[in-house]
Amino acid sequence: MALRTLLGMTPPLPIRMHLMITCLMVTFGTLAGATLGLVASGQRLALVLAGAGGLGAGIWALLSRRQIVGFFQALLRPAREVAPVDGRAEGLADIVLASLSMYQAAMCPLTPSGVTDQERKARREVAYRLSPTRVCNTRSRCRQPPAGAIDQAQDARRAAAAMSELHVTVYNSRGGR
Repeated sequence: MALRTLLGMTPPLPIRMHLMITCLMVTFGTLAGATLGLVASGQRLALVLAGAGGLGAGIWALLSRRQIVGFFQALLRPAREVAPVDGRAEGLADIVLASLSMYQAAMCPLTPSGVTDQERKARREVAYRLSPTRVCNTRSRCRQPPAGAIDQAQDARRAAAAMSELHVTVYNSRGGR
């Protein structure tokens, strides 16, 4: 690498950053060893400890080179390369959640006469058209269709639990979480 630098070819930025960190660590290791040797005993011990400190820092830099360069490469990678985003998939997931939330509101209204039977049937039809056939969470447990879970939930608590699980599943599926 020193030869490339002398010939005028500059290495990539992560490798240069590792080189700078290595120079700093060797310098500080040498200075710390020399200072400790001078304080403790004298010049000979200062030379021995300075050499040991510089050598130790150099060995550490050699052994950790791959991790440090990889860290800086990942840090400097543009965001669009890290996680390509498909906006259509997220938009469709939002539409499904909205339609299922409307169906849940129709099945479990806040007031007894809040939703007519026609409106309930229309919302049910839309929810079943947009609803996926099954929902799988991150632990690979597949459940029945979300609209079916709302149908089977006779009370508001079970319907809310089904919707909450669907929200968590959709949230976890975004961005690879």
